[in-house]
Amino acid sequence: MNLFVGNLSLETTEEDLRRIFSEFGEILSAKVLVKADPATGQPRKFGFVDMADKFHSYDAIDNLDCTYLQGNIISVKEAKPPGGQGGGRMGGGNRRPGAGGSSGGNRPRFNKRY
Repeated sequence: MNLFVGNLSLETTEEDLRRIFSEFGEILSAKVLVKADPATGQPRKFGFVDMADKFHSYDAIDNLDCTYLQGNIISVKEAKPPGGQGGGRMGGGNRRPGAGGSSGGNRPRFNKRY
């Protein structure tokens, strides 16, 4: 499954993404891209990580979304194919505390740093 990783630090590399995401499963590929923000012209860095197993991908999303990576709070989501079409996570995506999943429900956010 392909994952989108947003709000990367300008120092983040593909190897950094491989290292962090490999804690959750096999990584098929990792890419880091830089694009100018249309509103400000400032560079914005984001990436894509392709994982071999979709359940490991969901675990990575649950554990890495809204965590610190090299000074930035990153966003990790399932990547949508070009054109905006794509399936979502089965069973909804509501992340309210106690909603289940492998993250333990009531874990504090913004506390893990890599």
